[in-house]
Formats: sequence, structure tokens, C-alpha cells
Amino acid sequence: MNDAVELRELYQQLLERLERNEREFRRLGRAVWKVQEDERRRIARELHDGVGQNLTVLKHRLHELDAALPTQPAGLRDTVAAALALCGDTLEDTRELSRLLRPPILDDLGLEAALRWLVRSQSQASGARVDLQIEALPELDGELQTLLFRVTQEALTNAAKHAAASHVQVRLQRQGAALSLDIEDDGRGCDPALALGSGGTGLGGMRERLRLYGGRLHLRSAPGAGLRVSAQVPLDYT
Repeated sequence: MNDAVELRELYQQLLERLERNEREFRRLGRAVWKVQEDERRRIARELHDGVGQNLTVLKHRLHELDAALPTQPAGLRDTVAAALALCGDTLEDTRELSRLLRPPILDDLGLEAALRWLVRSQSQASGARVDLQIEALPELDGELQTLLFRVTQEALTNAAKHAAASHVQVRLQRQGAALSLDIEDDGRGCDPALALGSGGTGLGGMRERLRLYGGRLHLRSAPGAGLRVSAQVPLDYT
């Protein structure tokens, strides 16, 4: 009898130790991801405020040079015009890269505004119709907002680049003590096991990040039948 009691106590101690180790692993994983997002924010700001501002000044100087040039020789004006076009394209690329790294709207106005910007941008870039439905949400901390934004971003990128979808529906709502995010497209579909086997990138990477917050990611798809990405994450993930 005593042996059975001791065995149960030992089992309980081992179980509690495993649970503590799991919580510590998730805490460390969240800390690493937070550092990554902070670095993305810093680089995005430097691209916008540093490189972007310098390119803006350069573009202005080129306009001044173009206005001051005589009509001849034409070749010189053509060279300046080409430099202006290249400068303008590079400036737009820099701004777009800055927004993709870490859109300022996410930090300034929050998740709902950032998602509306994201679906509008993706719709304009891909030509697909993207519908967004957000039900009343509780106040969310910065980490959850970033997590849900990144999952949506990855799913929309997948729909545009790989699924060739023409219509995507995004829905975010609260379900009890958790948040539920569903992104469904009418694209070519995929093998869910292969899509989730991407490791640290893509949808597989999103699944691992959700796990750090006690969340789950499910895919429902078949070749030619579109894809539904469903994510659930608890509001209290500590």
C-alpha cells in the first residue's frame, strides 16, 4: 500500500515538474519572439526615418537638378529622368519593406486598424477580394495583437502567392476565454500536412508561435477545394 502511495506521489511530482518546464519553455520562446519583433520594429523605423528620408531628399535634389538643366543635351536630361524614376521606385520599395517588417499602424492604432490596412493592401496587391469581419473584442495586450496580425498576414500571403485565390474571408471573434481567427480562401487548396511541415517559416512557423501562447492552428483543405486556416488562442496565455 505504501509503495502505491509513494508511486502516485512520485508520478505527481514528475507531472508538476514537466508542467513547470513546459511553462518555462513557452515563456522563453515568447521572450525570443518579442526580441525578434522589437528588432523588426527598430529596422522598420530606421528604413522609414533614415533611408526613406534620405531618398526623399535625394529625389528632391534630382528634381531641382532637372529643372536647372538646359534643354540640350537631351541625353543628360534623360539620364536625370532615369535617376529620378529609380529613386522614386526605390523609395516606394523601402516604404513597403518598412511596412511589411512592422507596420506602424499596429503599434499606433491597434490590431483592428492594422488588419483593415492589411486586407486592403493585400486586396490591392493581388486583385483578390478580401472581406474582414471583426466582432467586439476585449482589450488585448501587444503580444496577442502581434500574434494575430502575423497569423493573418501569413495566411493572406499564402492565399495570394500559392493558392491563387480570388476571394478570401477573414473573421476574428471572441469565443469564451479564447480568441478565434478564421481565414478561408477559394484557391487551389493544398495538403495540410505538407503546409504545416514548413518548420520555422510559413504556416508551420505560425503553428509553433501559437503553441507558445497555448494556442492551436488547424488547416482544412484538399487540392482544388480552397483552404481554411483556423487559429485559437487563450486570452490568458500565461
